[in-house]
Amino acid sequence: MELVADLHLHSKYSRAVSPQMVVPEMVKWAKLKGIDLLGTGDFTHPQWLSELKANLEECGQGVFRVKSQISNLKCQINNSNLKSEKETKFLLTTEISSIYSQGGRTRKIHNLIIAPSFFAADKISTALRARGCNLTSDGRPIVGLSAKNILELVLGVDDACLVIPCHVWTPWFSLYGANSGFDSLEECFGELSKYISAVETGLSSDPEMNWQVADLDNRSLVSFSDAHSPAKLGREATVFEVERLDFDNISGAIKEVESPAGAGGGKVKYTVEFYPEEGKYHYTGHRNCGVVQSPEETEKKGTTCAVCGKKLTVGVMERVRKLGKMGGTREKRTDENGVRWIKKEGKPPFVKLVPLAEIIAETLGVGESAASVAREYQNLTEKLGNEIGILMKSDLEEIAKIGGEKLAKGVLKVRSGDIFIKPGFDGEYGKVKVWRGDKEEEMEDKGRVGKGKEQMSLF
Repeated sequence: MELVADLHLHSKYSRAVSPQMVVPEMVKWAKLKGIDLLGTGDFTHPQWLSELKANLEECGQGVFRVKSQISNLKCQINNSNLKSEKETKFLLTTEISSIYSQGGRTRKIHNLIIAPSFFAADKISTALRARGCNLTSDGRPIVGLSAKNILELVLGVDDACLVIPCHVWTPWFSLYGANSGFDSLEECFGELSKYISAVETGLSSDPEMNWQVADLDNRSLVSFSDAHSPAKLGREATVFEVERLDFDNISGAIKEVESPAGAGGGKVKYTVEFYPEEGKYHYTGHRNCGVVQSPEETEKKGTTCAVCGKKLTVGVMERVRKLGKMGGTREKRTDENGVRWIKKEGKPPFVKLVPLAEIIAETLGVGESAASVAREYQNLTEKLGNEIGILMKSDLEEIAKIGGEKLAKGVLKVRSGDIFIKPGFDGEYGKVKVWRGDKEEEMEDKGRVGKGKEQMSLF
């Protein structure tokens, strides 16, 4: 059984999150995107947990679905081609932000927790409150407990729980972050690091970058959206292959690294990736000063801003370069649908995609939020099915019949990696262009990938 999963997201009770991040809207957009398994997000927030209990029912060990009476009333989608999609399932998840001092430095680490039951979720919240943690002010609670303390607490509640460090390379709030992270899992989690089976790559890195890091050789790499609005669901996802859908099979798939069948009867089959250059912290720089540097430029110029004299925000590429290693053969191949896959022996492959709405917007020459983009998105999904299927598998001639030749060419360019990218830095998202315009001339040297050229060299 193949399952597309997005397990890192947030509810409306987290800061800077859309009020539309509620169960019915999550289900509707999961069907549009092609996601089979969602994380609930934010189960530590008492009000959200109450809503989850009111909306969900267990349909397999540790796996939940929307109660039928609620699904029939609130989760119906006006899209005949998607009504036959598999029923959306949920795992209980939350993200915890730890801010604490260790080794004479302030540390800021985010961890994703996946619980096997409402009973375990309740006990985790009770244990956090007993340690003085405020769980009501934010769906992603900020606590003074160390990442190791969190891991110890969660495993003490139920050793079936999973703890996965989130977006591990972002400068400010992550395991390997340049500003407040660590150089290794052991430095962060000590003797408990053996219980960390996987890390989330985050939007600003992809598996190929993480393959450079020896510390991760025996850990799985997973990718999720960290969505703050329904439309962002599935911008990154992990595809599992499992014997059956239950908590133990998903847990076994996450814990498995190399062999084709995990301890629980599953594996990570592949991941769907955001172009990491589009992430907010890919390159080193200062947004306010207009300074941006590649790793090669940083090696020559250093990390002091030439404009203001302060330290630059060190980007993910630079941080990977510092902690990474050379070596290993990568295979890049194109499948029968024109999709470009990247693989390393013993590791699950991955594919990099651009969201369908972005391709439509550029095709039409309008902004992504334009009403015409929403109409065309609805038209395509009604006639061709879910977004991930359109981007990876739909026949290009069928896409052309519905959306026009230019859109079909845009999808093919995304599949093959023949696009132009201006990398993000210091909190500013990078810019992806499917077609090069006059303003993109200077982007070619920095960001072209695909036909005749490989992705930007990491080292």
